[in-house]
Amino acid sequence: MSEVLDLTRELIRRRSLTPDDAGCQALIGERLQCAGFTIENLNFGDVSNLWATHGSGDPVFVFLGHTDVVPTGPEGEWTSPPFEPSIRDGKLYGRGAADMKSGVAAMVIAAERFVAAHPHHRGTIGVLLTSDEEGPLNENGVRRVVGEFRRRDQRIDWCVVGEPSSAEKLGDIMRVGRRGSLSGSLIVHGVQGHVAYPDKVLNPIHLAAPALAELSVTRWDEGNAEFPPTSFQISNVHSGTGALNVVPGMLEAKFNFRFCTASTAQSLRERTEAILRQHGLDFELWWDLSGEPFLTQAGALRAVVENAIKDICGIAPRADTGGGTSDARFIAPLGAEVVEVGPVNASIHKIDEHIALDELERLPDLYAAIVSALTR
Repeated sequence: MSEVLDLTRELIRRRSLTPDDAGCQALIGERLQCAGFTIENLNFGDVSNLWATHGSGDPVFVFLGHTDVVPTGPEGEWTSPPFEPSIRDGKLYGRGAADMKSGVAAMVIAAERFVAAHPHHRGTIGVLLTSDEEGPLNENGVRRVVGEFRRRDQRIDWCVVGEPSSAEKLGDIMRVGRRGSLSGSLIVHGVQGHVAYPDKVLNPIHLAAPALAELSVTRWDEGNAEFPPTSFQISNVHSGTGALNVVPGMLEAKFNFRFCTASTAQSLRERTEAILRQHGLDFELWWDLSGEPFLTQAGALRAVVENAIKDICGIAPRADTGGGTSDARFIAPLGAEVVEVGPVNASIHKIDEHIALDELERLPDLYAAIVSALTR
């Protein structure tokens, strides 16, 4: 087994469902400490966060990743057990094989190799890992660590995130930004009663339907050169008592904006609430902003990542801002240039998640080339 394959398999064997790290960071921390890194465990609540550094001063280059994985789904539907790494047809299978234990393993090995070859490198090399990236709130993961960094005045100049960003082959996409995520939880109040007496009820389903329809077809913005237009999706609608002859007294709906830099969270909130008021609804609405949109402009990091992909993968990457959210949204506000580059994401969160072995073998070389170009 190669070094990166061996470490990836060891990580997959640990059943690290959010927020349980299941010993992944202890394994990695021991390795990095042996390589000369200073290890700090910034644990909050039941979340494990590892901050490993080598060197000192500026510039500060950080590898960012997560050791937690999503649930497996029905384990009986997997061709091989999800936490027993298996190799078939040139691919490594297991939960986290692509998202993102392979990326974590490759970043760790790249960091080890780099400091061994360049023990007196410029500035600081950091590895930041959390066990709370896949969770719904992310309160005690990188979000909390960044708060601690702000308290310490810990800066980050460049950050490479090993998330599975590629579409068809390693390196075909490098994510240079992400859309923001704004979620709403809506309650529309009515008056419950018997369906046979419509004059004595106020049906919240009938009242809310036109407003939700208008929200779903509203053009929130036109996007811009870096981002597609803001999108709005209703993810849940619930009402009713379970009885066929009762008009419910309340409707609950949940929705989400994935918004670009052409809109702000405040403008989306204001426009949404204005539409609800225009429809005369008696409503309550709670908002959750889990991340602002960000963009890393063309600069040192983007140029280095692009050149490294060309050298290691033999292709020219496409700069992209699509996909969901990642912990990069917490690092970018520190003023860091952030780029995400990692494995193919076609199988992430699915049954029989996997990574191609030939691409796994190239990952440490890719990450080592990036850190070397910036801090050697």
